[in-house]
Formats: sequence, C-alpha cells, structure tokens
Amino acid sequence: MPFLNEYIDIIIFGILGSMSFIVITLGIERMIFFIRFKEEKYDDLHKLKIDVSRNLTCIGIIGSNAPYVGLLGTVVGIIITFYNMGQSGSFETASIMTGLSLALKATALGILVAIPSLVIHDFAIRAANKRIDIFQSNHKDK
Repeated sequence: MPFLNEYIDIIIFGILGSMSFIVITLGIERMIFFIRFKEEKYDDLHKLKIDVSRNLTCIGIIGSNAPYVGLLGTVVGIIITFYNMGQSGSFETASIMTGLSLALKATALGILVAIPSLVIHDFAIRAANKRIDIFQSNHKDK
C-alpha cells in the first residue's frame, strides 16, 4: 500500500496526460487534414472514407474512457484513505476529508480530458460526413 499511496497520483495523471496529448496531437492532425482536403485527389469513395475517418476511433476511445481512468484513481484514492484510517486507528474529520478531496481530483481530471476529446471527435465526424456527402453528390452520375 505505501507504493500506491506515494505513486497513484503520478500514475493516473500520467495516463490521463498521455491520453490528452494523444487527443491533441490527433485532433491537430485531423484539423490540418480537413483544411488541406482536396476532393479531386479521390476517385473512389472507399479511399475517401478511409482517409477522412483516420484516427477518429482513437480519439473516440480516449474520450469515452478517460472518465473511467479518473474514476479508477478516485476509487484507489478512497481505498488508500480508508486503509490509512484503519492503520492509524484515527478517525479525524480533517484527514478523511483531505484524503477524499485528493482522491476526487482524479475524476475531475478524467472528465477534463473526456469533454474536449469528445468535442474534437464530434467535430471531426461531422467534417468527415460532410466531405463524404459532397463527394457522393458530385459523383452521383458516374
């Protein structure tokens, strides 16, 4: 338990920080792709769908799972708080509230990672669907 007590914040924040870095990187890549998008490059709908939807699964997975990583950090933090209370035999309100408030910051960070991730995902999905619709309407006769 001393290992978890000392490193749980670093582990959870490291994971959530990595997740947010990945989402920001992939979000910027998608933004650049859609800014530079040229429909003329594509003669096949299948190739277009592959290109416009690239990396969207990863962004969506991170957005939907970041709150669970934060929740895991909170649960482990609460377990550590109760364990420390049991070991010390002390039930001081200040130590309990401090331990619980520190544990809840993991959930807050998980939500903080999830919301922008899902916003980026939804905007990218909308941009992809728009490009696909335009392509299909322009190539309906062919």
